[in-house]
Amino acid sequence: MIALRQVSLQRGTQALLEGADLTLHAGHKAGIVGPNGAGKSSLFKLLLGELAPDRGDVEMSGGQRIAHMAQEVEALDRAIVDYVLDGDHELRETEAALVAAREAHHAHREAELHGAIEALNGYSAPARAAQLLVGLGFAQADLARPLSDFSGGWRMRVNLARTLFMPSDVLLLDEPTNHLDLDALLWLEQWLARYPGTLLLISHDRDFLDAVCDHIVHFDHQTLVLYRGNYSTFERTRAEKLALQQAEAAKQQARREEIERFVARFRYQANKARQAQSRLKMLERMGDIAMAHADSPFHFTIPAADKTSHPLLVLDEARLGYRDAAGSEAAQLDNVKLTLLPGQRIGLLGPNGAGKSTLIKSLTGELALLAGKRVPGEHLAIGYFAQHQLEGLDLASTPFMHVQRLSPTAADLDIRKFLGGFGFQGDDAFGEVGRFSGGEKARLALALVAWQKPNLLLLDEPTNHLDLEMREALTEALAAFEGTVIIVSHDRHLLRATVDEFWRVADHRVEPFDGDLEDYRAWLKARLEGERREARVEKGGRQAEGAAPKEDRKAARRAAAELREKLRPLKKQRDRAEQAMEKVQTELAEVEEVLADAELYTNAARKEELTAILARQGELKSRLDDLEAEWLAAEEALEAMEAELGG
Repeated sequence: MIALRQVSLQRGTQALLEGADLTLHAGHKAGIVGPNGAGKSSLFKLLLGELAPDRGDVEMSGGQRIAHMAQEVEALDRAIVDYVLDGDHELRETEAALVAAREAHHAHREAELHGAIEALNGYSAPARAAQLLVGLGFAQADLARPLSDFSGGWRMRVNLARTLFMPSDVLLLDEPTNHLDLDALLWLEQWLARYPGTLLLISHDRDFLDAVCDHIVHFDHQTLVLYRGNYSTFERTRAEKLALQQAEAAKQQARREEIERFVARFRYQANKARQAQSRLKMLERMGDIAMAHADSPFHFTIPAADKTSHPLLVLDEARLGYRDAAGSEAAQLDNVKLTLLPGQRIGLLGPNGAGKSTLIKSLTGELALLAGKRVPGEHLAIGYFAQHQLEGLDLASTPFMHVQRLSPTAADLDIRKFLGGFGFQGDDAFGEVGRFSGGEKARLALALVAWQKPNLLLLDEPTNHLDLEMREALTEALAAFEGTVIIVSHDRHLLRATVDEFWRVADHRVEPFDGDLEDYRAWLKARLEGERREARVEKGGRQAEGAAPKEDRKAARRAAAELREKLRPLKKQRDRAEQAMEKVQTELAEVEEVLADAELYTNAARKEELTAILARQGELKSRLDDLEAEWLAAEEALEAMEAELGG
């Protein structure tokens, strides 16, 4: 159990908690929400013992192992799989003790330590560490590379894998999705849903909170309020509470009317596809959601350019990628043909590294085409947001000065009113950017995009570093934006509420995706399963992708016959693995029978024999694990193919 009793906490001049109470029981998965600066990360420090409350008590059940992701990444020369394994300190210490015992020829101690490693699941540890890294987007070939080879975002993924690998009863995660793409986020979502311990999760991704959490802890005016249910339940419950407060009634009604205008605007455009229908439902929900955010400090619009072009932008037979200083090309996307029209609202989907950001940069003109044509419309006005633009802000300047440089003749009052909608109210508009947090810089970069009145918005992960209130304000602003929008984002709520169609970027192509986010999840799962199956079963060759089967009986019979042919080698592989497992299990039983002889440990003359037998035991266990994995892979592939035959 975790309990805070009448806790008060102050950092500098700011009171974060005043007489706060909170009780979380074992197994709870709690999302921690509240505006930036409310004290969410400080709550973690209280639980870790890095901060002491000014008043009150923090109580935790004894013996709980806490895993928390460190912000600093060390040991840059370590292979990333070893860095992850280092997260299990007890296992590493036991392995080191085993080496020392072996060097000292302490056979009895060796036997004890082998047993300790087995109890710690140490023999499966490398496979488990590799599985975490692959799930978070790394290729098998990356696992032996040193940490220093990777960028900051990828190092944070390694750090996350290390945290998940740590044996723990309580897991504290602070914005774990910030450096993940949608594919890795979906994997992490499933992993956390299966985590057996107590989870405290700080996140600004509402869909992620919905999928993982069964409680929400809300920072509300220096108190902690615990809500049962996921984030959507919290929003509804809080909206009901706010609706009872007369002081907020008029403000909430105004927000509802504004959302209803959004719905009215899109209602008759939303009958052309499943994505649009999904978006209409989301917009209708936003009226209720807005009630829970009535006291948000953020509210803004993104005005579109007065003029537009038809089409806005064309890419014709374009090859997209990078060219190094020597002139060598690294193409990511081939034969890209697309035409952007006024009013289109597009979400880009695709596996990590497939080329989504490359496409965005090529559309902006920031990245030159390797081949083909980019034809901009006469009145094209691009608004481009990407994380690297935060680094281009003038750190010695202020938000007011940034806007004033774009429009020297703009009235001071207009600039201040505009910046206020992005949370830079009063003196905050004149704060030094160098002192800003990542979220404040992201808000400023978005404000600069909005100020320039684009008719084509290109947004690459715009919600990173934004809290839930700002994300909701951005969602509403994009829903009302009258220009063309293309978004890359792992925020599914944002995508559902703001786009009408999806394009899939995969296998060196850009093409329309006929489906919604649930369809994409299914496509991604099928793709990953297919890749694993091909890697295990058909290492030689791969069937041509995209070849549509003919809808006739002859083709169907031929396809079924081919599937039956594929079943034969899988059955042989499964049977061979099963027979080999039986042999290894028999030999392992014999080895363990020998190890049960007490004299083996007390007779000094048999030390070498003991060492050899222990080594053989380790080899057999490792071999048995490999065979079990091989048998399971073949069995899963067989079941999948048999299901396909049955369909």
